Amino acid sequence: MIYGKHPHEVVDMATVSDENDPTIGDDMSAPTVAAPSAREFGPEVTVPLPPEDGFVAGDLDRIPDLPPHTELIDGSLVLVSPQKRFHMRMLRSLELQLLDQVPPDLIVEREMTTVLRKDQRPEPDLMLISTDDPDDLDVTWVAVEDVRLAIEVVSPESRTRDLERKPQLYAGAGIPHFWLIEQEEGEAAGVAHVYELDPVRKEYVATGVHRRRLKVTVPCELDLDLADLSWRRDR
Repeated sequence: MIYGKHPHEVVDMATVSDENDPTIGDDMSAPTVAAPSAREFGPEVTVPLPPEDGFVAGDLDRIPDLPPHTELIDGSLVLVSPQKRFHMRMLRSLELQLLDQVPPDLIVEREMTTVLRKDQRPEPDLMLISTDDPDDLDVTWVAVEDVRLAIEVVSPESRTRDLERKPQLYAGAGIPHFWLIEQEEGEAAGVAHVYELDPVRKEYVATGVHRRRLKVTVPCELDLDLADLSWRRDR
């Protein structure tokens, strides 16, 4: 669900400190919440309303009580619907396999946002990143220049974003590799669409479609099982 502008009257909401803000500049927005007349989803949940110019990346750390996995796409908050079992199990399987196979110079991050620019802070399902500070455990986002691979596992509610908008954003931000994982029709297995960045045009170029098994040499050597969704470390 994407929240855009709303005609209801709004009231100011307090913001936290700008210290360690992931965006550049001092023009951070002042997030607002709906007045009592605005749309509500329960006695303790109020829909946040955007400022005139939309939300910015740092607002995800300011707005209290946002649902888990809230993203910022084109200045609007995107709230994630409950995921299907395929999504959860494929994500878990990929994460465990990547943890076993990636070299020491790459780090696996799951469901963490990356700041692409002021109004874009999406949350890839998985990322491989090239920089990690083991002493900095309070960070809530990854710098886009550290992302080597972004992976999205397609869900019905996010299909348009995963197939269209997010590849545009990731390519425009210079992320060199992108995978799109879908469920094989009629099967409990995944299909991986693999892309590499054309650095001149800032667009992704398809390099292959992999069914049941994904074997690549970039961004590192990987051989992943897309068919066993009960994948376990001890199998």
